[in-house]
Amino acid sequence: MTSTRDLDQPSRHRRRNTPPRRGAPDGPQTSHGRRAARGRKRSPWRTVLLVTLALVVLGAGGLGWIYIKLNGDITTFDAGGLSKHRPADAASKGVNVLVIGSDSRTDGNNSLGGGNKDDIGRSDTAFLLHVYADHKNAIAVSIPRDTLVTIPPCKLPDGTWTQTQTKTMFNGAFSVGETDKGNPACTQNTVEQLSGMRVDHTVVVDFKGFAALTDVVGGVKVCLPGDIYQNDLSPSRPTRGDLIFKKGVQTVSGQKALDYVRLRHGIGDGSDIGRIKRQQAFVSSLLKKIKSDGLTPTRLLPLATAATKSMTVDPGLGSADKLISFAMSLKDIDLHNTKFVTIPWRYEGSRVAIVEPDAAALWAALKDDRTLDGKNAGGKKPKAAAAASPSPAESVSGAGISVAVYNGTQTTGLAGDAARKLTQHGFTVTGTGDANSQDHTATVVQYGPGLQSKARTVAELFPGAQLEAIGGSALNVVVGTSYTPSGSAAASPTPSAVPSSVADSARSADDNLCSNLTYGAGG
Repeated sequence: MTSTRDLDQPSRHRRRNTPPRRGAPDGPQTSHGRRAARGRKRSPWRTVLLVTLALVVLGAGGLGWIYIKLNGDITTFDAGGLSKHRPADAASKGVNVLVIGSDSRTDGNNSLGGGNKDDIGRSDTAFLLHVYADHKNAIAVSIPRDTLVTIPPCKLPDGTWTQTQTKTMFNGAFSVGETDKGNPACTQNTVEQLSGMRVDHTVVVDFKGFAALTDVVGGVKVCLPGDIYQNDLSPSRPTRGDLIFKKGVQTVSGQKALDYVRLRHGIGDGSDIGRIKRQQAFVSSLLKKIKSDGLTPTRLLPLATAATKSMTVDPGLGSADKLISFAMSLKDIDLHNTKFVTIPWRYEGSRVAIVEPDAAALWAALKDDRTLDGKNAGGKKPKAAAAASPSPAESVSGAGISVAVYNGTQTTGLAGDAARKLTQHGFTVTGTGDANSQDHTATVVQYGPGLQSKARTVAELFPGAQLEAIGGSALNVVVGTSYTPSGSAAASPTPSAVPSSVADSARSADDNLCSNLTYGAGG
């Protein structure tokens, strides 16, 4: 390597004992002198080149150090806790990402959320983000924390697996095993069972990570439909307390941002459904801020630094380059084509029940990469369906017949799929759920006294179905493993539209910040 001393030396052809005299008059120069002059003129540029190279090396080293630091901050959960009966990989090249907001108070999170510092918490919020195969559309499906679901077997810290839990609140899946980092794998198992969709990645963000993210972007704009006081945030407070949020648009970050997304009372009916609407509005505003700042690696590094300190991810996102690469893959999704919906639901007492076949129709649309308005977002033209001879089932009419549907297998989504088929033929589906046992091979149509004729009509939709007389006035379909779901290669159904109740209530990321923020009385 050339030294600084070498750069300052005159040409080797110059006489060492006759240095040029300062102030010497201009005159003819020898070839040696001309070369010496050229050598002196090159010297500054060579110095600049060396300095530039040094800066590049230092810059690359700095970037490498940042990546090493990010990698050191990332926490991954054990993929060994994922179910052994996961949905098959979809033919779509889309990506499904489960995002979980944890309300754990451990690791210093109680300083932001209050409560016991040893409380492992639950999933405070959760949504399944489907990035369509064309990477120009995306949809986030929120799952209310109080939703009654079936939690499949989940792995405990001692290596054993739990038994299936039915009619259990969704947010309870995260606390299975009582670990201080929660159980993301159990929540992922539950979502896969619920949706029939394979989750490619799972991300868990706690209070600290969320607050840090909002600080890094310089705050997020939100809107409040009314003034909010301290006792709205803490209902047990005996007095109204100070004003926390003024009505209207404002920018929040850190603790204030966390208070906004966790706020339930003082707005609408104080339900989690209303809170979900505001959370969807918040994420929309956050995306808008990030997009306006520019989605570049330089912009993403500070975000990644803030997030990774309080984030847990699956092993597939367990490095800085994978995280940033995934984030960069979202840069072409337009805000208007980023939608937020809530899984079709209804109240069941103080809890939330899923409405079928509406939910099944939503999941089916995402599996087929169809947007809420029915457009193909699969990144390629759909294959033309082969002409098929009419099926005997096509003439079946279920008008005036009410039936309940139960899944008698361990394959997720069959009850919802069968319910959708029945609805398409005019039957009224009164409910769906899991059967008392999941070992049914044949599909069974159960009927009470006087309902045999209706049971035979139902059975026409399920080739090979058996009829079973039971007591009471029930008419049920118990789906067995012999049932061929409508999305399989053996069937070519006409894709059903996403229910209007879902599509009409969707939020786009570019919607008015102050719209659709409440639910229920006062909303």
